[in-house]
Amino acid sequence: MTLFEKIAARQVPADIVFEDEHTVAFRDLHAVAPTHVLVVPRRALPKLSDATEADAELLGRCLLTASKVAAQLGLDEAGYRVVINTGADAGQTVFHLHLHILGGRALTWPPG
Repeated sequence: MTLFEKIAARQVPADIVFEDEHTVAFRDLHAVAPTHVLVVPRRALPKLSDATEADAELLGRCLLTASKVAAQLGLDEAGYRVVINTGADAGQTVFHLHLHILGGRALTWPPG
């Protein structure tokens, strides 16, 4: 069971800001922006490149949750970034698909 599955199952504490039957969103402990929230699907999928056509609904739900959470946190007016790191070279450290919602300040490009 991944750390994110344990958070979704409430076996590990987290600052949860949103949850429904498909997704959980919680504040990142290692925030890189004033607002840094992770959106994870309850069903484990190691990384985006493992997704298949059968995962299309799950992926859509994750994006819709990201949009809903960003609005809930007041990020929709000024703007925010949604990032998915896929694989170790991209910076993925927990191999359970997750979306980073970053906002609360002007973000630069390129990111790194």
